[in-house]
Amino acid sequence: MKVLFIGGTGLISTAVSQLAVDRGIELYLLNRGQREAFVPEGARVIKADIGDTAAVQQALKGHRFDAVVNWIVFTEEQIQRDIELFRDKTDQYVFISSASAYQKPPTHYMITESTPLANPYWQYSRNKIACEQQLLEAYRESGFPVTIVRPSLTYGNTMIPAALNSWSKPWSIVERMRAGKPIVVHGDGTSLWTMTHNTDFAKGFIGLLGNPQTLGHAFHITSDEVLTWDQIYRAIGSAAGVEPELVHIASDDIVSLYPDEEGGLLGDKAVSVVFDNTKIKRFVPDFTAVIPFVQGVKRSVEWFEAHPERCIIDEAWNEQMDRLIAVHSGKKAVHGS
Repeated sequence: MKVLFIGGTGLISTAVSQLAVDRGIELYLLNRGQREAFVPEGARVIKADIGDTAAVQQALKGHRFDAVVNWIVFTEEQIQRDIELFRDKTDQYVFISSASAYQKPPTHYMITESTPLANPYWQYSRNKIACEQQLLEAYRESGFPVTIVRPSLTYGNTMIPAALNSWSKPWSIVERMRAGKPIVVHGDGTSLWTMTHNTDFAKGFIGLLGNPQTLGHAFHITSDEVLTWDQIYRAIGSAAGVEPELVHIASDDIVSLYPDEEGGLLGDKAVSVVFDNTKIKRFVPDFTAVIPFVQGVKRSVEWFEAHPERCIIDEAWNEQMDRLIAVHSGKKAVHGS
């Protein structure tokens, strides 16, 4: 099977790229060639900027693929470009959407692929919804061979995942815990969430490639493990070798102080979600997520410790957390609680 990944060197796609090569897929990565260290041995790199249509057409001249996966498409304009580029070059086009596109707040705690798509809190999610609608319209009207995949929070060795952490410098939360500083948890810490290791995600994803029965369908691929946010933060603390001091602050209060958090909290992680993975298991019968978060995040901490150059602290994020806690403590004092 001949497959093209556009991107293919990100947090999720790196694990998928490696598994694709391991399973004998003839894998091509189309990107600008700036992250060659993340390209698995056996994959072939085609250097081009997907934003330069003429350059991509030239670079792909003579190629046809069983599947094309674009890991870095976010807008309707980009989707239209891809429809025109790949209509006659592939038997399957896989769009990476987002589980944050599901209805917020949900009317039912169990999320299936038929849960409505609606997110008034996050433009990122609304853009993904619009992309899905555009692709499905192309599928219905002209047979464009789309398959939609909706990841939720998926992590790997290079990420310490939390609702509130520095995404660019994720070691920050471990260092903060080890320094004995309080850790902000949104809400009361009891809402439910799912963490998915990228190697588990990869197994479900690879099983969809080249399968014509998936065309016109959407899938989410997540772990079946369901955790509270307190459990998630304590698992990070356990991996770091400390018992973290957790401070619970209402999501609305966090957003009122830092409006940029609205999408990620009110539009995603502040809402309890439990994913029903029946559909992906029906289409990919051997898919099972096997890495519990307590083990996965321990791997992440160990990876960072083995790469001290990546153990960078985000001081601006630390100051934000300190300010949140100070404002929260001040409110408690004013109200006498």
